[in-house]
Amino acid sequence: MTVNGEGVHYKLDPATPLLWALRDASNLTGTKYGCDSKDCGACTVIIDGRAVTSCSVAIRDLEGAQVTTIEGLSPDRSHPVQQAWLAEQVTMCGYCEPGFIMAIAALLKASPSPTDEQIAALPNICRCGAYVRIRRAIRRAAQAATEPSPTDLQR
Repeated sequence: MTVNGEGVHYKLDPATPLLWALRDASNLTGTKYGCDSKDCGACTVIIDGRAVTSCSVAIRDLEGAQVTTIEGLSPDRSHPVQQAWLAEQVTMCGYCEPGFIMAIAALLKASPSPTDEQIAALPNICRCGAYVRIRRAIRRAAQAATEPSPTDLQR
């Protein structure tokens, strides 16, 4: 598989959940352990363009897959979702943050102007209850992603 643009071959039990391969073997600790049952979304990564809870997929099922973690989304934190997250001051405890950001990034890639229903369908849980700010951040990121850049306006 490819993780954040680099080829990886894990020498682990093939049944190992991706979450633990990322955290323990690759030291990519931005992907958080939350529930181990696909319920909270803290461990969400993007696999082949889709948001997936990494606790729910074994590394044996990822041969040839493209995996992106929060560390690979944007090393300089310039991704529109990360920028909107900061602008809307979403962070409280921060535990859900990486999983939410990855789920939102995948949503916006698939649907640049998501509906309220699509946003509400995100399965991620914020135990601090920052949902109003999260929704504002999603709207801000969607707007930023669809607005022309200054260089586009100069053409």
